[in-house]
Amino acid sequence: MISVLTCVHGGSVANSIRLWASGKAGGFAIKLAPLWGVFGRAFETEVALRRPFLWLPVAAGTGVVLYLYADREPSLWLIAPAAMAFGLLAYFARANRLAFCFLCGFCALFAGELSAALRTARVAAPVLDKIRIVALQGFIEEMDFRRNGARFLLRVHSAEGLASDETPFRVRLTMRRTPPFEAGTYVSLKARLLPPARASLPGGYDFARDAWFARLGAVGNVLGRIEVVAAPESPGLAASAMMAIDRGRNSLARRIDTIVGGDAGAIAAAMVTGKRDLLSNEAKETIREAGIFHIITISGIQMTLVAAIFFVGVRRLLALSQTLALSYPIKKWAALFAIAGAIFYDIATGSRVGTERALFMTLIMLTSVLLDRQALTMRNLAIAAALVILIQPEAIMGASFQLSFAAVAALVAVYEARMTAAEAGREETFRLSARPVEGERRRRALEILTPHLRRGPLGLLFATFCATTATASFMAYNFHELSPYVLIGNPLTLTVIEIFAVPGALAGTLLYPLGLDVFVWRYIGLGIDGVMWAARGIGSWPGSTIHLPAFAPWAIVFLSLAVLSSVLWRTAILHATALPLATLGLLGAAAGPTFDMAVAPAGDAVAFRAADGRLAVIGRGRNSFSTEQ
Repeated sequence: MISVLTCVHGGSVANSIRLWASGKAGGFAIKLAPLWGVFGRAFETEVALRRPFLWLPVAAGTGVVLYLYADREPSLWLIAPAAMAFGLLAYFARANRLAFCFLCGFCALFAGELSAALRTARVAAPVLDKIRIVALQGFIEEMDFRRNGARFLLRVHSAEGLASDETPFRVRLTMRRTPPFEAGTYVSLKARLLPPARASLPGGYDFARDAWFARLGAVGNVLGRIEVVAAPESPGLAASAMMAIDRGRNSLARRIDTIVGGDAGAIAAAMVTGKRDLLSNEAKETIREAGIFHIITISGIQMTLVAAIFFVGVRRLLALSQTLALSYPIKKWAALFAIAGAIFYDIATGSRVGTERALFMTLIMLTSVLLDRQALTMRNLAIAAALVILIQPEAIMGASFQLSFAAVAALVAVYEARMTAAEAGREETFRLSARPVEGERRRRALEILTPHLRRGPLGLLFATFCATTATASFMAYNFHELSPYVLIGNPLTLTVIEIFAVPGALAGTLLYPLGLDVFVWRYIGLGIDGVMWAARGIGSWPGSTIHLPAFAPWAIVFLSLAVLSSVLWRTAILHATALPLATLGLLGAAAGPTFDMAVAPAGDAVAFRAADGRLAVIGRGRNSFSTEQ
């Protein structure tokens, strides 16, 4: 499909539109012909730049969304033949660019639906139907320690009173006391189990959907003691390896937290290991209001820096040998080392959705180096998005996917614009090089300072502004709030991650087995203390957090299309389509649903609006999840 899209040269869109307008379409169409001609020529330019390909993952993502919002399971006997049929039609219609692009889009849409349907079938597992008290046995897959107690995932081996076709594959349990055991332990316990919670409000966060794809059939809390018993069978090599990694992450997180101490220690542990449960609610609120909550997540920034450290470090080390530097492809060798380092980092930090997205993008960039292709392109980002949709299509509904891809797309768009401007500037300099210029000293000073400012503070602020603008609609839709001072908070976060966190994490992890890592964690804690001091100051400023009401369900669709149009298209006329799309999205954001009373799906919590406009909740102690939502 890609090769067909990039090699077609016939079937001009502008000519097709002109022929339609000059035919039997009527006088009104003839009057619009110049405008359609402008759009046709712009589209021809986009085709020449191979930009329509970037919309195929968008179409596939649309198919995933349609599948997830369907009120019943779509038929595979319709989806699969439709995807193949549109693919064949696109092949036969490749001489007509407009028809070819539309048919490819429909093929991708049904392919996205097919991917979601197959993923649903792969992870299908029993879900608890009602509240039950059950005696369970199974392996602890993952343990997250808290200041008081812990939360863990239990892969269920047996459940007393439940048939095999009713027994959940995995449950998530909470306990108030800190357990003396970790992942990999086979335990017997009694627990109060509940079905995963549905969305408390229409269009709200649906935990049950995420739980289904995680094969999480129930949640609850432990009752009484947990007994360690002999396992009737081995959990398997892959599961044993992941359990061992989780034990290592917990051990490292506890050591970092003990050495650094307080919330700074919890943040350092989260930045290095991905374990976030040690952080207090007050600290979470502080960094959230400062707009730097992503400091405690393992995301694309960390993944890119880890890969860059491996790539640059290994390449420079190999370059110390003149024989290797002149006779062997050390750049490609360094890329292979960076690929291995990025994969290890993803596994060692828990392999979350955001980390996997960053891993896909990093691997594609490094593979481009191996193939002597340009690494940082929007095309590579589109391929990374397509891989995520193929492997984990449900991730498209999560804030992590939306925010990370929107931010990276904006940064790549800025990079492409800079490269285009740099090429135009070089051509202009060449044309004017023979002309006399007045104010030679001033001109030279500007020539020296301007690149440093663009690559330095001005470039960082502009890139942060573009990424923040691209993610603002998703932040508002998912979290109902915006942080106006994010232009201050983000550079602080980047500074800590680039100077303290990632280099310190690699050095500390290597020195940890030798017991020589104390000074590294204190070094990281020093940077975090500075950021937390700044975050508390930013959070105390007026208007540090703007709270927003819920959007109309269709608003995010137009806002997403506005962001995509502004970063994927290259011509001005198609860039401008983002304006009406954004206008429609903002109208939908302002026309969100309102209510005076809301009842949780289980009926155990009710919220009603008082005369002063505030919500009061009845049943607060029985359903904290619904109350929070």
